Amino acid sequence: MVLLGFAVFVRKHIGQQLQRKNYHNFRLNTAESQNREIMSNTKISIRFFDDREVRAVWDEQNAKWWFSVLDIVALLTGQDDYTKTRNYWKYLKTKLKKENSELVSSTTQLKLLASDGKRYLTDMLDYTGIIALGKEFPGKKANRFIEWFTYSDESKDGKSKTKAYALFESSLIKNIEVGTTKGLQQIHAYLFGGLYDFAGQIRQKNISKGGFQFAVSRFLGDTLKQIEAMPETTFDDIVNKYVEMNIAHPFMEGNGRTTRIWLDLILKKRLKKCVDWSKISKRDYMNAMMLSPTKNSALKTLLKKALTTKINDREMFMRGIDYSYYYEGND
Repeated sequence: MVLLGFAVFVRKHIGQQLQRKNYHNFRLNTAESQNREIMSNTKISIRFFDDREVRAVWDEQNAKWWFSVLDIVALLTGQDDYTKTRNYWKYLKTKLKKENSELVSSTTQLKLLASDGKRYLTDMLDYTGIIALGKEFPGKKANRFIEWFTYSDESKDGKSKTKAYALFESSLIKNIEVGTTKGLQQIHAYLFGGLYDFAGQIRQKNISKGGFQFAVSRFLGDTLKQIEAMPETTFDDIVNKYVEMNIAHPFMEGNGRTTRIWLDLILKKRLKKCVDWSKISKRDYMNAMMLSPTKNSALKTLLKKALTTKINDREMFMRGIDYSYYYEGND
């Protein structure tokens, strides 16, 4: 009887272990399945707060963005060390679990690209979760972050950036005149239509920036014709043309964001390449552009090192948009 009772106990214990293992495997398989479904047609976005990246992945099924928790924790703690950031998040998760916070259960895991070029699973939160996470960090910086995170997508830049993302899959991108003034106007009208009443229109006023006077509006029409006629045979030709278009600055606003897309389309058509803008820091780009009217060798070196053949890669395009809009942000 004792042996029989022991056998029943063992069978029951093993059964419970198998149930727990099966449930654990079910959760893992479900998570992996959801991750594959979300990542199969990935849209990845990078926002910038205080010059720090906040990576996000678009969830098509649920129509929302998931944001990297570790990116948020790093910027709110001012931490550059990955291990210390991860350990702090572990500590915070444990604390929140003890407080029965729903924040931890709201996380999901998705794969993001790491510095070693590989993708790893990392904790992600949606819009509501990130706001709740920000409130766990007292202080002016956290308050400023929450305000930025809440309203950044509703600004004109935010709305224009959303349009820029959509350009990759729109029919317009295949019909844009490459290397022409009309093509530049098509891009500008798409990015800023409904946001500025001058979207796609060549300016009629003189403008300057940082003490630099752009092309005089009175002669802008002739200037643009001369730029349009410039050759696009070599990399140097293309960058020369890009620099001249920047000097012309044909629109009242949105020139940089428009001409960078224009540049990539020329490179794509003529050289089967484009720029990986994530390899160019904001400071280096802005410094090179400031020098370019008189000496564009620094800009050529910068762009040449960042060239890639991934001309049809969605993630490359999205990342280019993220950095392009980041360059134009206020310091």
